[in-house]
Amino acid sequence: MTEQTNIEKKGVALWVQIVVWVFIVGLLALVGFGLNKARNPMAALNEPVPDFDLVYYEGYEYKDTPQMKLSDFRGKVLVVNIWASWCKPCEQEAPDLEEAWQLYKDGDDVVFVGVAYVDTPAGSSQYLKKFNITFPNAPDLQSNISSILNRQMGVPETYFIDREGILRHVKIGPFGSVNEIQKVIEGIQ
Repeated sequence: MTEQTNIEKKGVALWVQIVVWVFIVGLLALVGFGLNKARNPMAALNEPVPDFDLVYYEGYEYKDTPQMKLSDFRGKVLVVNIWASWCKPCEQEAPDLEEAWQLYKDGDDVVFVGVAYVDTPAGSSQYLKKFNITFPNAPDLQSNISSILNRQMGVPETYFIDREGILRHVKIGPFGSVNEIQKVIEGIQ
């Protein structure tokens, strides 16, 4: 009788051990995920923006370079606009952003970069063509760039980064005019 009781306890104990180990592994994975997110801080106003990579859409590269880092723009004012093809307010500001880009592009002192927030390649392509966008644009399918910049996780949002890589201004929502964009840039230059 003692042997039979021990056998039953071992069977139950093995099942319980498996459940406990699965729970522990899951808990460790969640803790690891949280620590990883904590290592990737979001940009704060008047603080340096953490470096990130941009892999441009074909035909929307900066100076024919298919990939760059944020740090490659040091010495220039950088305007990063986070948008999506399904975003109606983004459509409202798209013509103003393009017009502002046309005013600054030849000076090579101010660079505009569009970041398509979790958008499909087809949707992004149609949007860029619909609004005749010519400034550099990159996808952000896994929200890597947005997680650094986009504190509200909404679109549109525009981030103005100065020549030293410091975040100087954040615009949440669409711009109302080209003049509004110019005023922010002039305040940074």
